[in-house]
Amino acid sequence: MAEWLLTLSAWQQALVGTLFTWGMTALGAAMVFFFKNINRNVLNTMLGFASGVMIAASFWSLLDPAIEAAEENGSIPWLVVSIGFGLGGLFLYLADKTIPHMHFGPNQEKEGLPSHLKRTILLVFSITLHNIPEGLAVGVAFGAASEAANPTAAVLAAVSVSLGIGIQNFPEGAAVSIPLRQEGLSRWKSFLYGQASGIVEPIAAVIGAVLVMRVQPLLPYALAFAAGAMIYVVVEELIPEAQATTDSKHHHAVFGAMSGFIIMMILDVALG
Repeated sequence: MAEWLLTLSAWQQALVGTLFTWGMTALGAAMVFFFKNINRNVLNTMLGFASGVMIAASFWSLLDPAIEAAEENGSIPWLVVSIGFGLGGLFLYLADKTIPHMHFGPNQEKEGLPSHLKRTILLVFSITLHNIPEGLAVGVAFGAASEAANPTAAVLAAVSVSLGIGIQNFPEGAAVSIPLRQEGLSRWKSFLYGQASGIVEPIAAVIGAVLVMRVQPLLPYALAFAAGAMIYVVVEELIPEAQATTDSKHHHAVFGAMSGFIIMMILDVALG
């Protein structure tokens, strides 16, 4: 697998990696053909799991390599990483305030610019927003691998990012399509909308890989940018939704987050 990926350019590697993550989203969305409802505790666990994967990927796959890249460029590591991380969060904040969407969960208030879009479309846009940094993370990781001293190891590290995000995309796809089914959509429409939420990942990945390839000094900033965007999504969206229950049983989200963190950490350390 690694040998074949090495024959491709960075943007092609990023495309392959995110086609896998998109496919995992589609597989998860296909769960709507087998289940009409989703238990709230299961949903909280899924959201927690996604949070754990994204937190682990933000450090092991993005921030740590960003610090190393900044040191190699002769830059001030903490300054470069802080700027990139902050810009990533700011980018998602502006997107959150601009793009019309509606979060899943009990408090479903419309956010972004005023819009007359259907409620179901707004729900899909919510997940699509949070898939942007995931795609960027994969693209930047493969872009960084193209300039690494040990390309094989770097590509394997980028593959670990794709695997981790793909794994958490499976329950995420189900967490989109099944609630859409509960909103009254048919199973096919729920599936189509659910898998469509992941289509932004290949687009963001290719953009991220091309930028890093074309402007090498951007690498540490881009890595930190993707990490900041991912952490913004976790803190602003995933954790609050996982905790938004009417009872005090929040441990499902906690154990989900810890499991996701451990799995992503193992993937990154083992393959990276």
